[in-house]
Amino acid sequence: MSAVLVCFTLMMSCSGEKKESASGTNYTCPMHPQIVQDAPGTCPICQMDLVPLNQSGNDMELMLNASQIQLANVQTRKIGTGTFGSSKILNGRLISNPEASEVIAAKFPGRIEKLYVNETGRHLNAGSPLYSIYSEELLTLQQDYLLQLKQVEAFPQEQLYKTMKEAARKKLLLFGYSDAQVKALGTSKNNSPTITVHAKRGGVIREINVTEGSYVAEGTSILSLEDLGSLWVEADVYPSESGLLKIGMPVKIQVNGFREQTVRINFISPQVNPGTQMLSIRGLITNSSGDLQPGMQANVLLPAVSLSNTVRLPLSAVVRSAEGAHVWIRTGNETFSPRNVSTGAEDAENIVITSGLKDGEEVVISGAYLLYSEFVLKKGADPLAAHNHK
Repeated sequence: MSAVLVCFTLMMSCSGEKKESASGTNYTCPMHPQIVQDAPGTCPICQMDLVPLNQSGNDMELMLNASQIQLANVQTRKIGTGTFGSSKILNGRLISNPEASEVIAAKFPGRIEKLYVNETGRHLNAGSPLYSIYSEELLTLQQDYLLQLKQVEAFPQEQLYKTMKEAARKKLLLFGYSDAQVKALGTSKNNSPTITVHAKRGGVIREINVTEGSYVAEGTSILSLEDLGSLWVEADVYPSESGLLKIGMPVKIQVNGFREQTVRINFISPQVNPGTQMLSIRGLITNSSGDLQPGMQANVLLPAVSLSNTVRLPLSAVVRSAEGAHVWIRTGNETFSPRNVSTGAEDAENIVITSGLKDGEEVVISGAYLLYSEFVLKKGADPLAAHNHK
């Protein structure tokens, strides 16, 4: 009889332990948290072993120790209001600035004796020789200037000869002579039908339109230089967006691999391009280093939304799912709780929170997705779905 009682007592004890285990520990699948069982086993979906599900404490609160918080790089920030501005990204392009370009044309007819530059793309400094030209008309002007010099030397008191000498000097300057060349001519008294033309400004050779030995008329384009110290940045906008634009508006320009610059819109096309059905806008971008080149692609950040007294968070702080969006609030030194939020405008880095947060609350801005994963692993449910259900 005593043996029967002992066996019965043991059976009750085993049954009691099983109930306590079943009620105290549930098991879930790490890959499919919707699978929850009261006993160990395998996931019916992926056949992975189920892991214990910790349901102790507050169901909507996640507890991590200090080392876990450090490993997960969990960082927080106290909520406050501020300003928020978002931008619309336009595809832009860099082009040459015609205002900084120079077309060098023949100022008198003649024959190109020598070209000192014979390839495009080369960079020239101011004062570099460009070409030498032979001209009979130039020889006549030199002779006239030397004659006026002799007249002034012979009659230094006569103002008329001084005036005629100055007129002859100015003609030489108009024909491309520099002050130094005029002075050298007056010193040497040797005239020559050939003159070397020098660059008045530095730049990159864009075009060469003549060859050595060719005859040119007055006004013929010899070559062209473009100064890359400043460029134009152009972008296209839809006509419906023209109300956002005005001359002088600052916009940010991003060129891949270079620092961001702020330029001001100095031109808005008055008519739609028939091919693209869009309007062109333009601004002047500085290029003092010379690293930017025409033809490069650029992003033009056009201001689209400007809000004040708003709550904004980094995009990494907001976890989005099919149930909506939530953030993580620090409720204690080592405890965190999910919070449903409503979101508004956003840009490449920040997002506006329209409701769900209060001033002074401490929000997780780094490591939010790791907290989400840890919650799913431990609680076996989406924190937003669990919160809504609760």
